[in-house]
Amino acid sequence: MIKFNPLNICLLLGLLISCSSVYRNHGFTPTDDELSSIVVGVATRSSVSGSIGVPSTSGLTTSDAIYYVSSKWRHYGAAAPKTVERQIVAIQFDSVGVVTNVSRYGLDDGKVVVLSRRITEGGSGEISFIRQMMGNVGRMEAEDFFGDSN
Repeated sequence: MIKFNPLNICLLLGLLISCSSVYRNHGFTPTDDELSSIVVGVATRSSVSGSIGVPSTSGLTTSDAIYYVSSKWRHYGAAAPKTVERQIVAIQFDSVGVVTNVSRYGLDDGKVVVLSRRITEGGSGEISFIRQMMGNVGRMEAEDFFGDSN
């Protein structure tokens, strides 16, 4: 029979709490009601920022779009955090700064993009370093160590 003393109760509560999910929200995306105030062809960049707020980021190569990004992360125990929800609102502008399009994207719309690879291609193909060293053992001559005697 298990006795319920304060230490056992604290351990049980600690175990239950450590196995519960914790959700964290990052960023901001405007609601559909807030986006309804943006009229395509009429609203400008300054009116969008004034009515919705400052965007998370803007276009990387040109200033033809602004983006509002939000994510919801799930932390569960010692496991790595996992993204459970992501929304991106993209607002595109023409060359004079008038809104041309408003788009909303979710986590299902995204693709994994490799930004950089940390693999260097070798010139020797599939030959390992050890095999290269062993292949050079018989090719050494005294001149390689002592130089030309001339």
